[in-house]
Amino acid sequence: MKTVITFGVAAVLSLSTALRASDQIPAPPQARPIAIVGADIFPVDAPPIPGGTIIFDKGRIVALGRNVQPPADAELIDAKGKRVYPGLFDPVSDLGLVEISAVRQSVDTAETGSINPNVRAETAINPDSEHIPVARSNGVLLTVVAPTGGVISGSSAVIQLDGWTYEDLTVKAPAAIHMNWPAMRPQTRRFGPAEPDAEQNRRRDEQLEQINKTFDNARAYKRARESNASATPHDSRWHAMLPMLSGEIPLVVNANDVMQIQAAVAFAQRQKVRLIIDGGYDATLCAELLKKHNVPVIIAGTHRLPQRRGDGYDDAFTLPRRLSEAGVKFVIGSMDRFNGNYRNLPYNAATAATFGLPPGDALAAITLGVAELYGVADRVGSLTVGKDATLFIASGDIFEVPTQVEAAFIQGRKIDLSDKQKMLYRKYQIKFEQLKNAPRP
Repeated sequence: MKTVITFGVAAVLSLSTALRASDQIPAPPQARPIAIVGADIFPVDAPPIPGGTIIFDKGRIVALGRNVQPPADAELIDAKGKRVYPGLFDPVSDLGLVEISAVRQSVDTAETGSINPNVRAETAINPDSEHIPVARSNGVLLTVVAPTGGVISGSSAVIQLDGWTYEDLTVKAPAAIHMNWPAMRPQTRRFGPAEPDAEQNRRRDEQLEQINKTFDNARAYKRARESNASATPHDSRWHAMLPMLSGEIPLVVNANDVMQIQAAVAFAQRQKVRLIIDGGYDATLCAELLKKHNVPVIIAGTHRLPQRRGDGYDDAFTLPRRLSEAGVKFVIGSMDRFNGNYRNLPYNAATAATFGLPPGDALAAITLGVAELYGVADRVGSLTVGKDATLFIASGDIFEVPTQVEAAFIQGRKIDLSDKQKMLYRKYQIKFEQLKNAPRP
Protein backbone atom coordinates (compact mmCIF):
# COMPACT_ATOMS: atom_id res chain seq x y z
CA MET A 1 0.00 0.00 0.00
CA LYS A 2 2.87 2.35 0.85
CA THR A 3 4.40 1.75 -2.58
CA VAL A 4 1.07 2.46 -4.30
CA ILE A 5 0.59 5.71 -2.37
CA THR A 6 4.14 6.84 -3.13
CA PHE A 7 3.67 6.12 -6.83
CA GLY A 8 0.35 7.99 -6.86
CA VAL A 9 1.82 11.07 -5.19
CA ALA A 10 4.77 11.05 -7.61
CA ALA A 11 2.40 10.81 -10.58
CA VAL A 12 0.28 13.73 -9.35
CA LEU A 13 3.38 15.87 -8.71
CA SER A 14 4.74 15.01 -12.14
CA LEU A 15 1.45 15.92 -13.82
CA SER A 16 1.10 19.18 -11.92
CA THR A 17 4.63 20.16 -12.95
CA ALA A 18 3.94 19.35 -16.60
CA LEU A 19 0.65 21.26 -16.59
CA ARG A 20 1.76 24.40 -14.78
CA ALA A 21 0.79 27.70 -16.37
CA SER A 22 3.10 29.38 -18.86
CA ASP A 23 5.17 32.28 -17.52
CA GLN A 24 4.12 34.81 -20.17
CA ILE A 25 1.87 37.62 -18.94
CA PRO A 26 -0.89 38.81 -21.30
CA ALA A 27 -0.13 42.22 -22.76
CA PRO A 28 -1.89 45.38 -21.51
CA PRO A 29 -3.98 47.49 -23.92
CA GLN A 30 -2.11 49.70 -26.38
CA ALA A 31 -1.28 52.97 -24.60
CA ARG A 32 -0.20 55.20 -27.50
CA PRO A 33 0.14 55.09 -31.30
CA ILE A 34 2.83 52.79 -32.71
CA ALA A 35 4.49 53.33 -36.08
CA ILE A 36 6.57 50.62 -37.73
CA VAL A 37 8.83 52.47 -40.15
CA GLY A 38 10.90 51.35 -43.14
CA ALA A 39 9.61 47.78 -43.36
CA ASP A 40 8.52 45.82 -46.40
CA ILE A 41 4.79 45.49 -45.68
CA PHE A 42 2.74 42.55 -46.96
CA PRO A 43 -0.95 43.57 -46.67
CA VAL A 44 -2.14 40.35 -48.46
CA ASP A 45 -5.20 42.12 -49.91
CA ALA A 46 -2.96 44.54 -51.82
CA PRO A 47 0.52 44.49 -53.40
CA PRO A 48 3.54 44.56 -51.05
CA ILE A 49 4.72 47.99 -49.93
CA PRO A 50 8.54 48.20 -49.93
CA GLY A 51 10.04 50.51 -47.33
CA GLY A 52 6.64 51.44 -45.99
CA THR A 53 5.18 52.61 -42.70
CA ILE A 54 2.24 51.16 -40.80
CA ILE A 55 0.58 53.00 -37.92
CA PHE A 56 -1.89 51.59 -35.41
CA ASP A 57 -3.64 53.10 -32.43
CA LYS A 58 -6.15 51.79 -29.88
CA GLY A 59 -5.74 48.33 -31.36
CA ARG A 60 -6.65 49.26 -34.94
CA ILE A 61 -4.63 50.03 -38.07
CA VAL A 62 -5.02 53.73 -38.91
CA ALA A 63 -2.62 54.18 -41.84
CA LEU A 64 -0.09 52.37 -44.02
CA GLY A 65 1.90 53.27 -47.11
CA ARG A 66 5.17 54.76 -48.29
CA ASN A 67 4.37 58.41 -47.61
CA VAL A 68 2.79 58.13 -44.19
CA GLN A 69 3.76 60.54 -41.43
CA PRO A 70 3.66 59.11 -37.89
CA PRO A 71 1.92 61.25 -35.24
CA ALA A 72 4.16 63.21 -32.89
CA ASP A 73 3.36 61.05 -29.86
CA ALA A 74 3.87 57.71 -31.65
CA GLU A 75 6.32 55.05 -30.55
CA LEU A 76 8.62 54.55 -33.53
CA ILE A 77 9.94 51.09 -34.43
CA ASP A 78 12.72 51.11 -37.01
CA ALA A 79 12.12 48.03 -39.15
CA LYS A 80 14.32 48.80 -42.14
CA GLY A 81 15.16 45.55 -43.90
CA LYS A 82 12.43 43.69 -42.00
CA ARG A 83 9.01 42.48 -43.11
CA VAL A 84 5.57 43.09 -41.61
CA TYR A 85 2.87 40.46 -42.03
CA PRO A 86 -0.69 40.05 -40.72
CA GLY A 87 -0.96 37.42 -38.00
CA LEU A 88 -0.93 33.91 -39.44
CA PHE A 89 -4.24 32.08 -39.05
CA ASP A 90 -4.52 28.29 -38.57
CA PRO A 91 -7.95 27.23 -39.93
CA VAL A 92 -8.50 24.21 -37.62
CA SER A 93 -6.54 23.19 -34.53
CA ASP A 94 -6.83 21.89 -30.97
CA LEU A 95 -4.56 24.61 -29.56
CA GLY A 96 -5.39 25.07 -25.89
CA LEU A 97 -7.37 21.83 -25.73
CA VAL A 98 -4.35 19.50 -25.61
CA GLU A 99 -1.30 20.03 -23.46
CA ILE A 100 0.36 16.59 -23.41
CA SER A 101 -1.39 14.14 -25.70
CA ALA A 102 -0.13 11.13 -23.72
CA VAL A 103 -1.62 12.51 -20.47
CA ARG A 104 -5.36 11.98 -20.55
CA GLN A 105 -6.07 14.63 -17.92
CA SER A 106 -4.62 17.32 -20.21
CA VAL A 107 -6.68 16.38 -23.28
CA ASP A 108 -10.10 18.02 -23.61
CA THR A 109 -10.98 17.67 -27.28
CA ALA A 110 -14.14 15.56 -27.11
CA GLU A 111 -17.18 14.79 -25.00
CA THR A 112 -18.70 11.35 -24.51
CA GLY A 113 -21.32 10.31 -27.02
CA SER A 114 -21.40 10.81 -30.77
CA ILE A 115 -23.91 13.66 -31.25
CA ASN A 116 -22.72 16.79 -29.41
CA PRO A 117 -23.52 19.92 -31.44
CA ASN A 118 -23.91 21.86 -28.17
CA VAL A 119 -20.23 21.42 -27.21
CA ARG A 120 -18.45 24.80 -27.33
CA ALA A 121 -14.69 24.55 -27.82
CA GLU A 122 -13.87 28.01 -26.47
CA THR A 123 -15.06 27.14 -22.95
CA ALA A 124 -12.46 24.37 -22.70
CA ILE A 125 -9.45 26.38 -23.92
CA ASN A 126 -6.56 26.70 -21.49
CA PRO A 127 -5.27 30.30 -21.88
CA ASP A 128 -2.10 29.30 -19.98
CA SER A 129 -1.13 26.51 -22.39
CA GLU A 130 2.60 26.33 -23.11
CA HIS A 131 1.72 25.75 -26.78
CA ILE A 132 0.29 29.26 -27.20
CA PRO A 133 3.57 31.19 -26.72
CA VAL A 134 5.40 28.70 -28.96
CA ALA A 135 2.86 29.15 -31.78
CA ARG A 136 2.90 32.93 -31.69
CA SER A 137 6.72 32.94 -31.62
CA ASN A 138 6.48 31.92 -35.28
CA GLY A 139 3.78 34.41 -36.26
CA VAL A 140 0.70 32.24 -35.62
CA LEU A 141 -1.52 34.75 -33.81
CA LEU A 142 -4.97 33.38 -34.68
CA THR A 143 -6.56 29.97 -34.94
CA VAL A 144 -9.89 28.19 -35.05
CA VAL A 145 -10.10 25.82 -32.10
CA ALA A 146 -12.45 22.92 -32.79
CA PRO A 147 -13.62 19.79 -30.95
CA THR A 148 -12.90 16.45 -32.62
CA GLY A 149 -14.89 13.59 -31.09
CA GLY A 150 -17.92 11.61 -32.18
CA VAL A 151 -19.92 12.16 -35.36
CA ILE A 152 -21.05 15.73 -34.66
CA SER A 153 -18.30 17.14 -32.47
CA GLY A 154 -19.61 20.61 -31.57
CA SER A 155 -18.83 24.20 -32.42
CA SER A 156 -15.46 25.89 -32.91
CA ALA A 157 -14.27 29.38 -32.06
CA VAL A 158 -11.93 31.89 -33.69
CA ILE A 159 -9.38 32.85 -31.05
CA GLN A 160 -6.44 35.25 -30.82
CA LEU A 161 -3.41 33.99 -28.92
CA ASP A 162 -3.26 36.42 -26.02
CA GLY A 163 -5.48 36.93 -23.01
CA TRP A 164 -6.15 36.05 -19.40
CA THR A 165 -9.35 34.09 -20.02
CA TYR A 166 -11.06 32.29 -22.86
CA GLU A 167 -13.36 35.30 -23.20
CA ASP A 168 -10.30 37.49 -23.85
CA LEU A 169 -9.07 35.05 -26.49
CA THR A 170 -12.36 34.62 -28.33
CA VAL A 171 -12.84 36.67 -31.50
CA LYS A 172 -15.94 34.83 -32.73
CA ALA A 173 -17.97 31.98 -31.28
CA PRO A 174 -19.52 29.89 -32.58
CA ALA A 175 -17.47 29.89 -35.78
CA ALA A 176 -18.74 26.61 -37.29
CA ILE A 177 -20.28 23.24 -36.45
CA HIS A 178 -17.82 20.37 -36.94
CA MET A 179 -18.68 16.87 -38.12
CA ASN A 180 -16.67 13.72 -38.89
CA TRP A 181 -18.07 12.02 -41.99
CA PRO A 182 -18.02 8.19 -41.72
CA ALA A 183 -15.87 6.13 -44.07
CA MET A 184 -18.05 5.22 -47.04
CA ARG A 185 -16.22 2.00 -47.87
CA PRO A 186 -14.47 -0.63 -45.71
CA GLN A 187 -11.03 0.40 -44.57
CA THR A 188 -7.91 -1.75 -44.32
CA ARG A 189 -5.35 -1.45 -41.56
CA ARG A 190 -1.61 -1.19 -42.03
CA PHE A 191 -0.92 -3.21 -38.89
CA GLY A 192 -3.15 -5.88 -37.43
CA PRO A 193 -6.44 -7.32 -38.67
CA ALA A 194 -9.17 -4.98 -39.81
CA GLU A 195 -12.81 -5.26 -38.79
CA PRO A 196 -14.93 -7.37 -41.14
CA ASP A 197 -16.41 -5.39 -44.02
CA ALA A 198 -19.94 -6.15 -42.88
CA GLU A 199 -19.27 -4.65 -39.43
CA GLN A 200 -17.72 -1.52 -40.93
CA ASN A 201 -20.69 -1.08 -43.27
CA ARG A 202 -23.13 -1.57 -40.38
CA ARG A 203 -21.41 1.11 -38.33
CA ARG A 204 -21.33 3.47 -41.36
CA ASP A 205 -25.07 3.07 -41.92
CA GLU A 206 -25.73 3.64 -38.23
CA GLN A 207 -23.72 6.87 -38.26
CA LEU A 208 -25.42 8.14 -41.42
CA GLU A 209 -28.78 7.46 -39.82
CA GLN A 210 -27.66 9.40 -36.73
CA ILE A 211 -26.64 12.37 -38.90
CA ASN A 212 -29.95 12.45 -40.78
CA LYS A 213 -31.99 12.06 -37.60
CA THR A 214 -30.02 14.83 -35.89
CA PHE A 215 -30.68 17.28 -38.71
CA ASP A 216 -34.36 16.28 -38.85
CA ASN A 217 -34.70 16.92 -35.11
CA ALA A 218 -32.86 20.23 -35.35
CA ARG A 219 -35.10 21.41 -38.21
CA ALA A 220 -38.22 20.36 -36.30
CA TYR A 221 -36.96 22.33 -33.31
CA LYS A 222 -36.28 25.34 -35.56
CA ARG A 223 -39.82 25.25 -36.94
CA ALA A 224 -41.27 24.95 -33.45
CA ARG A 225 -39.23 27.89 -32.20
CA GLU A 226 -40.27 30.02 -35.14
CA SER A 227 -43.90 29.09 -34.60
CA ASN A 228 -44.05 29.56 -30.84
CA ALA A 229 -40.72 30.07 -29.07
CA SER A 230 -42.20 30.52 -25.61
CA ALA A 231 -44.01 27.17 -25.79
CA THR A 232 -40.99 25.25 -27.11
CA PRO A 233 -38.72 23.81 -24.40
CA HIS A 234 -35.09 24.83 -24.85
CA ASP A 235 -32.86 22.02 -26.14
CA SER A 236 -29.16 22.93 -26.11
CA ARG A 237 -28.25 20.39 -28.80
CA TRP A 238 -30.71 21.58 -31.43
CA HIS A 239 -30.40 25.23 -30.41
CA ALA A 240 -26.66 25.10 -31.12
CA MET A 241 -27.42 24.06 -34.71
CA LEU A 242 -29.74 26.99 -35.49
CA PRO A 243 -26.98 29.38 -36.68
CA MET A 244 -25.76 26.70 -39.10
CA LEU A 245 -29.24 25.89 -40.39
CA SER A 246 -29.90 29.58 -41.02
CA GLY A 247 -26.60 30.00 -42.89
CA GLU A 248 -24.89 32.23 -40.31
CA ILE A 249 -22.04 29.76 -39.77
CA PRO A 250 -20.77 26.88 -41.93
CA LEU A 251 -20.75 23.13 -41.40
CA VAL A 252 -17.15 21.88 -41.43
CA VAL A 253 -16.96 18.20 -42.37
CA ASN A 254 -13.79 16.19 -41.88
CA ALA A 255 -13.44 14.10 -45.04
CA ASN A 256 -10.42 12.96 -47.05
CA ASP A 257 -11.60 10.09 -49.27
CA VAL A 258 -13.34 10.99 -52.54
CA MET A 259 -16.48 9.06 -51.59
CA GLN A 260 -16.66 10.85 -48.25
CA ILE A 261 -16.32 14.24 -49.95
CA GLN A 262 -18.99 13.44 -52.55
CA ALA A 263 -21.40 12.17 -49.90
CA ALA A 264 -20.82 15.23 -47.71
CA VAL A 265 -21.47 17.62 -50.62
CA ALA A 266 -24.68 15.78 -51.56
CA PHE A 267 -25.84 15.90 -47.94
CA ALA A 268 -25.10 19.64 -47.63
CA GLN A 269 -27.06 20.35 -50.80
CA ARG A 270 -30.07 18.44 -49.48
CA GLN A 271 -29.87 20.23 -46.16
CA LYS A 272 -29.13 23.63 -47.74
CA VAL A 273 -26.24 24.37 -45.41
CA ARG A 274 -22.93 26.07 -46.16
CA LEU A 275 -20.24 23.38 -46.35
CA ILE A 276 -16.47 23.39 -45.81
CA ILE A 277 -14.42 20.23 -46.34
CA ASP A 278 -11.67 19.72 -43.76
CA GLY A 279 -8.87 17.37 -44.84
CA GLY A 280 -9.53 17.13 -48.56
CA TYR A 281 -6.79 14.70 -49.59
CA ASP A 282 -8.87 13.53 -52.59
CA ALA A 283 -10.41 16.95 -53.29
CA THR A 284 -8.96 17.19 -56.80
CA LEU A 285 -10.77 13.98 -57.77
CA CYS A 286 -14.07 15.81 -57.34
CA ALA A 287 -12.89 19.34 -58.08
CA GLU A 288 -15.72 20.08 -60.51
CA LEU A 289 -18.28 19.12 -57.88
CA LEU A 290 -16.65 21.35 -55.26
CA LYS A 291 -16.35 24.24 -57.69
CA LYS A 292 -19.97 23.88 -58.86
CA HIS A 293 -21.32 24.12 -55.31
CA ASN A 294 -18.73 26.64 -54.11
CA VAL A 295 -17.38 24.32 -51.40
CA PRO A 296 -14.00 25.44 -50.03
CA VAL A 297 -11.40 23.03 -48.67
CA ILE A 298 -9.25 23.22 -45.56
CA ILE A 299 -6.13 21.36 -46.64
CA ALA A 300 -5.02 19.53 -43.52
CA GLY A 301 -1.37 20.40 -44.00
CA THR A 302 1.02 19.61 -46.83
CA HIS A 303 3.42 17.66 -44.61
CA ARG A 304 1.69 14.30 -44.87
CA LEU A 305 2.48 11.00 -46.52
CA PRO A 306 0.77 9.51 -49.59
CA GLN A 307 -2.33 7.60 -48.52
CA ARG A 308 -2.30 4.95 -51.23
CA ARG A 309 0.36 2.84 -52.87
CA GLY A 310 -0.12 4.43 -56.29
CA ASP A 311 -0.02 8.05 -55.09
CA GLY A 312 2.90 10.27 -56.01
CA TYR A 313 5.37 11.13 -53.27
CA ASP A 314 4.46 14.80 -53.74
CA ASP A 315 0.66 14.50 -53.93
CA ALA A 316 0.19 16.30 -50.61
CA PHE A 317 2.76 18.95 -51.59
CA THR A 318 1.05 19.77 -54.89
CA LEU A 319 -2.56 19.58 -53.66
CA PRO A 320 -2.86 23.38 -53.13
CA ARG A 321 -1.56 24.10 -56.64
CA ARG A 322 -3.88 21.53 -58.21
CA LEU A 323 -6.90 22.90 -56.37
CA SER A 324 -5.94 26.43 -57.41
CA GLU A 325 -5.68 25.40 -61.04
CA ALA A 326 -9.08 23.69 -60.78
CA GLY A 327 -10.69 26.85 -59.39
CA VAL A 328 -11.49 25.37 -55.96
CA LYS A 329 -11.20 27.69 -52.97
CA PHE A 330 -8.90 26.45 -50.22
CA VAL A 331 -6.87 27.37 -47.17
CA ILE A 332 -3.93 25.56 -45.60
CA GLY A 333 -3.73 24.22 -42.05
CA SER A 334 -0.89 23.00 -39.90
CA MET A 335 -2.20 19.42 -39.60
CA ASP A 336 -0.66 19.36 -36.14
CA ARG A 337 -3.48 18.19 -33.94
CA PHE A 338 -2.24 16.23 -30.92
CA ASN A 339 1.47 16.94 -31.50
CA GLY A 340 1.72 20.63 -30.66
CA ASN A 341 3.56 21.77 -33.80
CA TYR A 342 1.18 24.61 -34.62
CA ARG A 343 4.23 26.83 -35.20
CA ASN A 344 4.88 24.93 -38.45
CA LEU A 345 1.89 26.54 -40.21
CA PRO A 346 4.01 28.86 -42.42
CA TYR A 347 6.18 25.93 -43.53
CA ASN A 348 3.13 24.00 -44.75
CA ALA A 349 2.30 27.01 -46.92
CA ALA A 350 5.95 27.30 -47.95
CA THR A 351 5.92 23.70 -49.19
CA ALA A 352 2.85 24.50 -51.30
CA ALA A 353 4.71 27.50 -52.76
CA THR A 354 7.78 25.38 -53.48
CA PHE A 355 5.59 22.92 -55.40
CA GLY A 356 3.93 25.43 -57.70
CA LEU A 357 1.46 27.58 -55.75
CA PRO A 358 2.21 31.31 -56.20
CA PRO A 359 3.76 32.64 -52.95
CA GLY A 360 1.11 35.37 -52.63
CA ASP A 361 -1.63 32.74 -52.81
CA ALA A 362 0.21 30.61 -50.25
CA LEU A 363 0.33 33.57 -47.84
CA ALA A 364 -3.36 34.32 -48.38
CA ALA A 365 -4.15 30.65 -47.63
CA ILE A 366 -2.90 31.11 -44.04
CA THR A 367 -4.20 34.64 -43.46
CA LEU A 368 -7.00 36.41 -45.33
CA GLY A 369 -8.45 33.24 -46.87
CA VAL A 370 -9.08 31.77 -43.43
CA ALA A 371 -10.62 35.00 -42.14
CA GLU A 372 -13.02 35.05 -45.11
CA LEU A 373 -13.92 31.41 -44.53
CA TYR A 374 -15.14 32.10 -40.98
CA GLY A 375 -16.61 35.56 -41.51
CA VAL A 376 -14.01 37.60 -39.60
CA ALA A 377 -12.27 39.25 -42.56
CA ASP A 378 -13.62 42.61 -41.42
CA ARG A 379 -11.32 42.35 -38.39
CA VAL A 380 -8.29 40.21 -39.23
CA GLY A 381 -6.47 38.47 -42.07
CA SER A 382 -4.88 41.44 -43.82
CA LEU A 383 -3.16 44.74 -43.10
CA THR A 384 -6.00 47.12 -43.89
CA VAL A 385 -7.01 50.43 -42.36
CA GLY A 386 -9.72 49.83 -39.77
CA LYS A 387 -8.83 46.21 -39.04
CA ASP A 388 -7.31 44.90 -35.81
CA ALA A 389 -3.59 45.54 -35.47
CA THR A 390 -2.84 41.81 -35.25
CA LEU A 391 0.51 41.57 -37.01
CA PHE A 392 4.18 40.78 -36.59
CA ILE A 393 7.64 41.93 -37.67
CA ALA A 394 9.91 39.25 -39.15
CA SER A 395 13.60 39.33 -39.94
CA GLY A 396 12.92 38.02 -43.46
CA ASP A 397 10.59 35.80 -45.50
CA ILE A 398 8.30 34.00 -43.03
CA PHE A 399 8.30 30.96 -45.35
CA GLU A 400 12.01 30.44 -44.66
CA VAL A 401 13.01 28.50 -41.53
CA PRO A 402 15.89 30.80 -40.44
CA THR A 403 13.53 33.80 -40.31
CA GLN A 404 12.81 35.03 -36.78
CA VAL A 405 9.70 36.82 -35.54
CA GLU A 406 11.13 39.85 -33.76
CA ALA A 407 7.94 41.52 -32.52
CA ALA A 408 4.24 40.70 -32.54
CA PHE A 409 1.08 42.64 -31.76
CA ILE A 410 -2.46 41.42 -31.11
CA GLN A 411 -5.04 44.22 -31.29
CA GLY A 412 -2.12 46.61 -30.87
CA ARG A 413 -0.86 44.95 -27.69
CA LYS A 414 2.84 44.09 -27.79
CA ILE A 415 3.19 40.37 -27.12
CA ASP A 416 5.81 38.66 -24.98
CA LEU A 417 7.60 36.40 -27.48
CA SER A 418 9.46 34.31 -24.92
CA ASP A 419 8.39 30.69 -24.65
CA LYS A 420 9.41 27.38 -23.12
CA GLN A 421 11.50 26.29 -26.09
CA LYS A 422 13.51 29.53 -26.12
CA MET A 423 14.04 29.23 -22.38
CA LEU A 424 15.37 25.69 -22.74
CA TYR A 425 17.60 26.77 -25.64
CA ARG A 426 19.18 29.50 -23.51
CA LYS A 427 19.48 27.19 -20.52
CA TYR A 428 21.43 24.50 -22.34
CA GLN A 429 23.45 27.02 -24.33
CA ILE A 430 24.74 28.36 -21.01
CA LYS A 431 25.22 24.85 -19.67
CA PHE A 432 27.51 23.77 -22.49
CA GLU A 433 29.41 27.05 -22.43
CA GLN A 434 30.08 26.48 -18.75
CA LEU A 435 31.15 22.89 -19.35
CA LYS A 436 33.41 23.98 -22.19
CA ASN A 437 35.16 26.56 -20.00
CA ALA A 438 35.21 24.50 -16.82
CA PRO A 439 38.69 23.39 -15.65
CA ARG A 440 39.44 19.79 -16.40
CA PRO A 441 40.19 17.56 -13.37
